[in-house]
Amino acid sequence: MNSTHKQASDSPVILITGSGKRRVGNVVAEHFATLGYRIALHYHSSREEALGSRQRLLKEGADCEIFSADVSNEDQVNEMIQHVHSHFGALDVLVTTASIWSKTAWDEITPDQIRRNFEINTLGTFLCARAAGNLMINQPKGGSIITIGDWAIERPYLDHAPYFLSKGAIPTLTRVLAVELAERNPNIRVNCIHPGPVMFPPETTEAEAEELIQSTLLKKANCPEMVAHAVEGFVRNQFITGTCLPVDGGRSMHAPSEKRRQ
Repeated sequence: MNSTHKQASDSPVILITGSGKRRVGNVVAEHFATLGYRIALHYHSSREEALGSRQRLLKEGADCEIFSADVSNEDQVNEMIQHVHSHFGALDVLVTTASIWSKTAWDEITPDQIRRNFEINTLGTFLCARAAGNLMINQPKGGSIITIGDWAIERPYLDHAPYFLSKGAIPTLTRVLAVELAERNPNIRVNCIHPGPVMFPPETTEAEAEELIQSTLLKKANCPEMVAHAVEGFVRNQFITGTCLPVDGGRSMHAPSEKRRQ
């Protein structure tokens, strides 16, 4: 991408929650910038990182702005969606990559931990999708919403119960959103991606990385661009809705070890 690809004012708009940091959502943003989309980066507390991401995209010729919200706060989410619409004049795609995840031993789980995971991972997804969907209802062209689940909700591993409980609700939420929003505008589609080992944490050792690679059928991992490609596929295909797609190199069918999340 370079300055010759700078987006026109009528180019489509994509909002990716949790995209300020260098995580999967950030890679999705970079990919869609190369497709000519105008980019809305969302962050909660990582303002400096979000500003850095914005600056990097601007240098590459993208039309990009940052927006802040606590995704578990309805008023903040509604305000963010309105700010995105006011700034760009439209919202064509929402991708909900914002989430929390942490290791918690079974004997240490508290109701507050369960509640917080649901607030961010489940309620946050719903609030963002509902606000964006209500806006898309009034757009004749509708829009596309892509939620983010996890490959391991069908094969949960130890010490992550609060996370899996909250992520396990995402497929049902996706189907509910698909039904409710299409009833109000048949040009709105809602789908879900279940990522596998697509982006290693910075602290991953060489041995751990190799273990994660070998855990997939395709012997490939640490490829966040594959999630971006899957998002693009859902956006382009206007005859798919209510579907969950594993992007995991076959990891969900091949589970030699459940000790590590990815």
